[in-house]
Amino acid sequence: MQMLNFEKGNGLLPAIAQDYKTGEVLMMAYINKESWEKTLETGKAHYWSRSRNKLWLKGESSNHVQIIKDILVDCDEDTVVFKVDQLGGAACHKGYPSCFFRRVVDGELVIKDKPVFDPQEVYKT
Repeated sequence: MQMLNFEKGNGLLPAIAQDYKTGEVLMMAYINKESWEKTLETGKAHYWSRSRNKLWLKGESSNHVQIIKDILVDCDEDTVVFKVDQLGGAACHKGYPSCFFRRVVDGELVIKDKPVFDPQEVYKT
């Protein structure tokens, strides 16, 4: 039961996380076959971290886990939308509710949201 065409993206496909209640786009990341299967198995969003080159459970460090409520697959079977319940109120590792916390105004990036948490406190190493 693969359902997705991982060959098209050289093994990685875009996954858009969207708040299941509001429809707000929270983030975009990549999935591979392993993260796809883990997401289906656990009901929690798993991605493939390109920077760390490993499977990544969203919220494994921050506890801001994404609980899958629905999954949409596009017509080419090479992009998914995860409709999620974002625990902890923040999807962005910079502390904002959404990774899309900036907008372009007159050719400049302007922050439109307020952070939910301080990343230095949450990601202490």
